[in-house]
Parts: sequence; C-alpha cells; structure tokens
Amino acid sequence: TTKKLERLNLVIGLETKKTNKKAKAIKNSTTFKTSEVAILLIITTIVSLIMGSAITYKTAGFSHGQKVDDELQEFIQNYDYIIDNYNGTIDKEKMLDTALEAMLGTLDKNSTYLKQGENDNFDIYLEGNYNGLGIQIYNDEDKNIVVYQVFDNSPAAKAGMKPGAIITKLNGKSVQGQSTEEFVAAVKKYADQEIKLTYLQNNQENTMTVSMDKIDLKSVSSKLYTKEGQKIGYLAVGIFASNTYEQFKEALTKLEQKNLDSLIIDLRANSGGYLSTAEEMISLFLDSSHIIYQIKQDDKITKYYSKGKETKNYKIVMLVDSNSASASEIMTSALKEQYGATIVGQRTYGKGSVQELQTLTNGDKYKLTTKNWLTSKGKLIDGKGLEPDVEVVFDPKYYDDPKDENDTQLQKALEEALK
Repeated sequence: TTKKLERLNLVIGLETKKTNKKAKAIKNSTTFKTSEVAILLIITTIVSLIMGSAITYKTAGFSHGQKVDDELQEFIQNYDYIIDNYNGTIDKEKMLDTALEAMLGTLDKNSTYLKQGENDNFDIYLEGNYNGLGIQIYNDEDKNIVVYQVFDNSPAAKAGMKPGAIITKLNGKSVQGQSTEEFVAAVKKYADQEIKLTYLQNNQENTMTVSMDKIDLKSVSSKLYTKEGQKIGYLAVGIFASNTYEQFKEALTKLEQKNLDSLIIDLRANSGGYLSTAEEMISLFLDSSHIIYQIKQDDKITKYYSKGKETKNYKIVMLVDSNSASASEIMTSALKEQYGATIVGQRTYGKGSVQELQTLTNGDKYKLTTKNWLTSKGKLIDGKGLEPDVEVVFDPKYYDDPKDENDTQLQKALEEALK
C-alpha cells in the first residue's frame, strides 16, 4: 500500500501570491483571506513561487523491516479491511491521495497538498518565460476578476488593457464569481485560439480579442529621480526568478553610472522566488564578512554569508507591504540589519518557514515544512513579519490616477532617501 515518492528538495515561498497594498482600493489590506493573485498562463495560474539554491531528485520510501508505529499499523489494518470488504469499486490511488491530503491538513498552513496542474508552472518560472496573455489577476472581495498588472509588450498590453481592469466576460460568457483558478481553467480551453475578453476600465466597458504569445518575465523595472539636487535610484522587483539577478544587476549598474546618492528597492507584492537569486542580489551590496540569513532545523543553526566583494556606501530604502514575503523578507532583513537600510511601507507577510516539495508517482505534489529561516541576527519572523521603520498606508486614490505622485508609500520612500 506504500507509494514511492520522488523527492524534490526546494525552499518554497507563498503558495499563492496575494494582493498588493496597491490593490487596497479593491481589497482590504489586513486580512487577505480570499484574494489570490495569479499570472495568467496558457495552462494554469502560478500558485507557488520557488525559493531554493539547488534542486535535487531522489527516490524516497519505506525500507524493508522499518518499524511501523501503532497508529500507522491501525491505519493499514483498516485500509486492508476496506479494500477486502467494501461492496463497490475502489480507486486505491484516490483513497491514499485523499488520506495524505487529510494528514497535511492537520499541520501548519504551509504544508499543503497540490493536485496535478497546480504546479505545472515551476519549469516556466525557472525558464523565466511562458505563453500567455501577460497579465496578473486576483479576486477582490466581490469575487471579481481584477487585473493587477499588465506586462509590457504582452498581448494584453498591446490590446490596451491596464491595471485595475475588471474582467467580466470570456467569449461572451460571464466570469463573475469565478476564482482565478476557474477563470484560468476556462481560458486554457482556448489555448490555440483567439479569445474575446470583456472588461471594465474606469467604469467603461471594453472588449479585446487576443491570442496567447510568448511572454518573457520581466521582473525588474527602474527609474531615476532627481530631487533637491540628489539622484535617487529606484528598482522594483516583482519576483525572484531565475533571470531576476541579471536584470537587477544590469539595472543597478546603469543607475550607479549616474552617480547615485541613494537607492529605493521596491519589493511590494513580491511573495518570493529563488533563494539563490536573493543571495546574489544581496551580495551586490554587502561584502563577504556579512551574514545575510540563517537556517534553523531542530537545534541546528547554519549561517549564510554574502558572496559580495564590497559594501556599497549610498543610502538604501526598502519599500515593502503585507505581501512582501519569503525571499523579499530575507533581502529586506539582510539590508536592514547588515547595511542599515530604512524600511518604508507596512509590515511584511511573515513567511519564515522552509518547505520541501514531494512529488507522487501520479504527478500530485505536497509541501512539508521542514525548517525555519532566521534573519542575519537570528530573529524568527515567521507569522510576525518585519516592521517598517516608517509605516505608510497605501492610498487607493492611486487607481483613480495611477502616477508616482499619488503613490503615498513611494513618496514617503523618496522623502526618506533624501535624509
């Protein structure tokens, strides 16, 4: 009755990306119980962000002669009894998968069962590109499908869709009340065809006809602000993907060539990604004498150091919100504790646990919490998050006129960068 498992060692971020503080116009910023953000892909949503510096596979299972405790023995006895005596057809695989899902349900919220299709995008995330429309979506409190982000040069962007749009129909059929997963599943049926989306933009109904296309995931954007005679660099990081470090380093180099006085790193709504990517990005600012995070497993603590060759000397401001999690919190805490960066925004998510991903033979997977990560100074932030030095609530009026001047958190970060 025991199934062999393929073990995939990963450190994983949030299972589903939540709404950003920028979406507070539509979603309450403190609970986030129902909001779910998903990049609209050709096959499914991105339901998990990967954090991990290495991926290895091995087969795991019970060895012959392994001691079975009384509780498991009773389970096996009842399983055998059901198989032998049930008056009907039994799907053994489904029965065991359901039992495993129930077991995980008794553990912490990050130990979860993931059915086939829910993690098809790991490889896409690793590659840094996918086929899709190029939008991020989430459910607001009224179960509307709301567009959070539209990627540059994507089919959706070329068709005129903008953040804040509410998608109301797919090929003429209402999508009101659908979850992001249901919506994407519906779109999946038209993967090789044009689709017609009806949406509300600024309370006006629009319709666009689009086809899926290759989307290169651009995870970094940059700007240069000049205020009071000072040059303030700005780097926004959406995810910590496999290609994020290269984008970040290139953008940072271009900004530094303009003789920066300070730098803002915006990690709002960034729910995680590769730990190795975060390490490389942190190492651009700190030399190798600095601890950047620690891993705690049982009573053992391992410290991890920067791989950088120098420590920068300009001021850094970290811009975060309640959906800045995992790798975002590692980077924020490292630069706060080791560099002296100022944190602006709102308390971060508090994702300080580490999961391993197990893959079953039928393609289903589950995550199991195995470790905790600590900040460079040994602080546990799981369930607590990082408190900002300067707390600023995002003003929902930004969506009425989405420009930098109306981004209250960004404006406060610029003020802090000038100090």
